[in-house]
Amino acid sequence: MAIEFEGVSFAYPNGSLAVDTISFGLAAGERLAIVGQNGAGKTTTVKLMNGLYQPACGRVVIDGIATTGRTTATVAETVGYVFQNPDDQIFSSTVRAELEYLPRYRRWDEAKRRERVDCAAAMTGIAPYLDANPSDLPLVMRKFVAIAAILVSECRYVILDEPTAGLDRPGLAILSRLIERLEAAGVAVVTITHDMRFVAENFARVIAMAERRVVFDGTCRALFGNDDLLRRAKIRRPELAELARSLRLPGSAYQLQDIIPLIPDAPEFSQTTGKVPVCKR
Repeated sequence: MAIEFEGVSFAYPNGSLAVDTISFGLAAGERLAIVGQNGAGKTTTVKLMNGLYQPACGRVVIDGIATTGRTTATVAETVGYVFQNPDDQIFSSTVRAELEYLPRYRRWDEAKRRERVDCAAAMTGIAPYLDANPSDLPLVMRKFVAIAAILVSECRYVILDEPTAGLDRPGLAILSRLIERLEAAGVAVVTITHDMRFVAENFARVIAMAERRVVFDGTCRALFGNDDLLRRAKIRRPELAELARSLRLPGSAYQLQDIIPLIPDAPEFSQTTGKVPVCKR
């Protein structure tokens, strides 16, 4: 595993326990969704990944090196964190300047800086806005500016905090394609989210947290098929999984391609387009 949590606990200065003896691993290039109610420990867990927090007990190990004693800036070279609200992250007067901040800080030469900025802008769909002021852009574009500013750094792990908040359907499509491209490039993607449809469509592996502990680590199919776990973590199945359950379909179907074949005389589902053909009268 490339990231390892080994019996990690963390408490805030007031003594409030945020995570309690959690252990799991993340492989290079893997996709992982961390879900659970507010206060379950999700945000604290990912902040432990990139050095924003240091464990009180146990170890967080990134590529064989423990984060204990390392600065956040050092860990962030490997593990990038994209905040839920892009306005908490963006500070430059142009999109280009925002993307160039880390390369300039690390004293990259101009050719590498330009290459990385252009690549990150193309991957996130913000290339037309490089000379714009981020504050003039809609929320959807600002979110992708924040993501691009992290991707520029060539980090091996990307943390996305509630990435679907405020996104429209085109924005969600861009985000899904981006995750696929990152996986293909060997970059691991970790998200914390309440959007179970986004999880079902983009993540095979899910960790569910409750009461500051990891209560489940496995597939979406296993999680969405387990009523006891869903109640404990206080999360709901995505809409299609609820539909499958209401239709009493066999198994633990949760995606359209799972459900359509189980319905007698249903039209054929297209794996290419992700759509069911519309019957014309």
